[in-house]
Amino acid sequence: MSYRSWLTAFGLWAILAAVAMAQAPCKVLIVDGQNGHKWAETTPVLKVLLEETKLFTVDVATSPPRGEDVSGFKPNFAAYDVVVSNYQGASWSEETQQALLDYVKGGGGLVIYHFACAAFPQWKEFNEMIGLGGWGRRNEKDGPYIRWRDGEIVRDMSPGRGGGHGPMQPFQLVIREPNHPITEGLPTKFMHVDDELYGWLRGPAKNLTVLATAFAPKDKGGSDEHEPLLFTVSYGKGRVFQNALGHTGKELKSVAFIVPFQRGVEWAATGKVSQKVPEDFPGPDKTSVRD
Repeated sequence: MSYRSWLTAFGLWAILAAVAMAQAPCKVLIVDGQNGHKWAETTPVLKVLLEETKLFTVDVATSPPRGEDVSGFKPNFAAYDVVVSNYQGASWSEETQQALLDYVKGGGGLVIYHFACAAFPQWKEFNEMIGLGGWGRRNEKDGPYIRWRDGEIVRDMSPGRGGGHGPMQPFQLVIREPNHPITEGLPTKFMHVDDELYGWLRGPAKNLTVLATAFAPKDKGGSDEHEPLLFTVSYGKGRVFQNALGHTGKELKSVAFIVPFQRGVEWAATGKVSQKVPEDFPGPDKTSVRD
């Protein structure tokens, strides 16, 4: 083979290899096993939602049950492009905690789903990584509330609990950052089904970008504030996305949950979003649900 022929063949091989790599699905690890919510019900749904996009392959790492020894629970975070946390339970070993920190700092993606924001209240680095959390006796010592007031973000250091919500209720989400890859192209306002409307989340909130909020009315057990429900955090070289929606499998049928979740996982894994906004995405007044 001549040198020119060799170069041509090598160039074609390189192009084909690059295309194959670009089309390779992202590797996702869902972590569960303990949670104050029904993780055994929601994890299979989350897995299906990701796999149906054809953009992801999904594994699940399930910890020992609550009350049992978790010292041997050592997921191989580094083998994945993004970790989805559906975990809220006993503290992990220092080795496992450090492995997650190193993974995200080094460029790994992390997605915090719903009540996973209540995990590890005493783990300082975890709270910095997720930006805002709730419950677990969190209060003003853990950081401010993040409020949307008069068109801008306000860091509210008022004393009080971290985490709470009123009864299940439908609510409208409002996009606050339309130019982020996760929210780009979505309607400015869209409806979600009856769900827990998280409020009073607080934490270090460093390098945090609020993507969408929902108003939590006082007469329905809320704070009378526009609460951040979709947001991102930059942590080291890594990308963190938090989606506070989705109490049970029923609420995971809402397109208002599905699309930001799917797009958020892709962004956390790659920094980009290739998914188009589906035709069944809800508008400002009516919910959209998939069977």
